Amino acid sequence: MAREEQALLSTEIVNRGVEPSGPDAGSPAFSVRVRRRLPDFLQSVNLKYVRLGYHYLISHGVYLATIPVIVLVCGAELGSLSRDELWRKVWGEATYDLATVLAFLAVLAFTISVYIMSRPRPVYLIDFACYKPADELKVSKAEFIDLARKSGKFDEDSLAFQSRLLAKSGIGDESYMPRCVFEPNASCATMKEGRAEASTAMFAALDELFDKCRVRPKDVGVLVVNCSLFNPTPSLSAMIVNHYKMRGNILSYNLGGMGCSAGVIAIDLARDMLQASGAGLAVVVSTEAVSFTWYPGKRRSMLIPNAFFRAGCAAVLLSNRRRDFHRAKYQLEHVVRTHKGADDRAFRSVYQEEDEQRIKGLSISRDLLEVGGHALKTNITTLGPLVLPFSEQLLFFAGVLFRHLFPSKASTPAPPTTPGDASAAAPYIPDFKRAFEHFCMHAASRDVLEHLQSNLGLRDADLEASRAALHRFGNTSSSSIWYELAYLEAKGRVRRGDRVWQLAFGSGFKCNSAVWRAVRRVRRPARSPWLDCIDQYPARMDA
Repeated sequence: MAREEQALLSTEIVNRGVEPSGPDAGSPAFSVRVRRRLPDFLQSVNLKYVRLGYHYLISHGVYLATIPVIVLVCGAELGSLSRDELWRKVWGEATYDLATVLAFLAVLAFTISVYIMSRPRPVYLIDFACYKPADELKVSKAEFIDLARKSGKFDEDSLAFQSRLLAKSGIGDESYMPRCVFEPNASCATMKEGRAEASTAMFAALDELFDKCRVRPKDVGVLVVNCSLFNPTPSLSAMIVNHYKMRGNILSYNLGGMGCSAGVIAIDLARDMLQASGAGLAVVVSTEAVSFTWYPGKRRSMLIPNAFFRAGCAAVLLSNRRRDFHRAKYQLEHVVRTHKGADDRAFRSVYQEEDEQRIKGLSISRDLLEVGGHALKTNITTLGPLVLPFSEQLLFFAGVLFRHLFPSKASTPAPPTTPGDASAAAPYIPDFKRAFEHFCMHAASRDVLEHLQSNLGLRDADLEASRAALHRFGNTSSSSIWYELAYLEAKGRVRRGDRVWQLAFGSGFKCNSAVWRAVRRVRRPARSPWLDCIDQYPARMDA
């Protein structure tokens, strides 16, 4: 157990500069930082999670088992007859009467009708819009520290800590923040500031969405809004209904406290409500109020959100009407949700609380990477059987089964014959690049994206959209996966049939995946938050 715990730790020597005072004044100072790594979850997949994923395949196993047999038997029988013999048996020797033919056609038509009506209608993504704040809200890393210092809310140690976080965050110098968080001697987490920030972002995204899709707000039958930390009364969904004067029988929902993965949860809820109610059109709004994530205290675990969270919002229009297929961009294929809230460490890994001075903030635990790794492990082993090619599933499942049945052999790798050879007992790592053409991983931080890339065996190009969104807009919480998809569209990379994997994780602890398939080639949009800078990426991230 101690060896497993040690494997999750990494050490880093940090140069703290020259000691300004004390007995060691003038001498260089160093410190050793011990951090937790993201666990190599593909090396330790638990068999019960694989069973959970294969349940989806087994539930349809009767079709996979019987249809090939029926085709084989019918093919063999028909293959033994010549064309003349087959024609004679069908028309010459058989006898039909009008009643039999009509009854057969009626039963066939009834069966086909019941099958079509009982199937859930596919859910299409017609279009989406991402909020681009005004230029006066841009803040560089240097300006961030300067404004935070002028606000008088932080001591020098807290400012230095946030400066170090910003330097390695992967965020550029053009992300957006509300200026109220830098107001001196004033609380930014007021209902007035929260409503102003949320309404500005939501209404801007919705105005663009309704204009692009040529949809009237009164035509929307389902509305789902998610914002984790700001939940006023009346709710944000009620604020939207009031602003756009939506119809009285709209099914509106407001999701709060569900973290950065709430955007996928909102999509799942909207899909279920469309299929259950037949409402036709659904709008999903994903946002976060940065003024309520801001922490003006001294506890370091609660200062982390200050450096990463930035203003952002996305609005998505969904439809389950068949006539909308021709104007839709994507079709929703799968949603896989994982919740680790039963584990105490996972539950408290992202936790809103007060510090010793009773200042409210969002605390980020040191266990977050490890907790996130276990949640990801569960999620991808459930998702894998749904999306991976059969050859990948077979190799992956055979490796897991071998390690489960012969743990002693699996834990003792054979020596490689050449320096580049892998162990004979090493588990097979599925190639998710064979399942998806595009990846939209939640842009939490540079470290998280690097760990995801190494553990999933992805290329730099696969996470280009995530890194670009983090660099340009920062961590915009639940809306970040939509800024990444907007990046792919602005680059003109999404073609018909391409599959997009959106993966997000958040407090609770939750990890959620959504899989979309492009129903047509998506051309470069005329309106996008990337239009003024898309040609500067990815080169701009290396500058």
